[in-house]
Amino acid sequence: MTDATPTRPEAARPPQPILLKIAVSDVVDALVEGLRDFQAAPLYGLFFGAIYAAGGLLILAAATRGGMGYLVYPLAAGFALIGPFVATGLYEVSRRREIGAPLSFAAILACIGRQGGRELGWMAFVTIFVFIVWMYQVRLLMALFLGLRSFTTAQEFVSVILTTPEGWVFLAVGHLVGAILAVVLYSLTVVSFPLLLDRDVDFITAMITSVRAVTLNPVPMLGFAAVVMGLTIAALLPLFLGLIVVLPVLGHATWRLYRRVVAWEAPQA
Repeated sequence: MTDATPTRPEAARPPQPILLKIAVSDVVDALVEGLRDFQAAPLYGLFFGAIYAAGGLLILAAATRGGMGYLVYPLAAGFALIGPFVATGLYEVSRRREIGAPLSFAAILACIGRQGGRELGWMAFVTIFVFIVWMYQVRLLMALFLGLRSFTTAQEFVSVILTTPEGWVFLAVGHLVGAILAVVLYSLTVVSFPLLLDRDVDFITAMITSVRAVTLNPVPMLGFAAVVMGLTIAALLPLFLGLIVVLPVLGHATWRLYRRVVAWEAPQA
């Protein structure tokens, strides 16, 4: 007589992301579709864009009031890094339009709150951490190239960095380091935020998928990054007010690009 040990059925493996090759034309189409999403539901885009612009103005006002007006430029540049997190609500608007679900602020904010308490919250932490790293390296570079001098006004700071050799080196190195951080964060987040909103995966998987998407499609994905950077810089110039329109267009376009570069395999039994 033999004892038969019952075997437990293996849990079904969840669907895994499949990365697709895209072309520059896909980036153009995603931008066009993003603009259409904004035109179809402008109230939601303007709402999240206004929140983002107001947050930037608040940070700059606090820096100026605290006697740190010389940090206005690096703060503005670093603030752009957290745009993908702020655009989460816009991804949800595009997702709902895609599946024909009704739009409402209650449903969109509830989705953000629900996802924000899970893996999306960790991605937000990654974004804020990179922003903090950016600000710390700005202070470090100031100490290295400009010494321990104190700047009483933003005008004095601008004069030093534009008219002295030390200031030129500070600008060159600062922009290089900032560009590296921006590319790293872009690679980590361009796909991960929409993916976490769309599927129940962990944030590590989301970041890995995002980096793989960029490395698989370097020209179109970095081309999209260049468009994001250019439009964001232009939006920052009129006291952040341009972000009210630019953020929703880029947010919707990011979702549309995500849908073009990531597919999902069928569930495995």
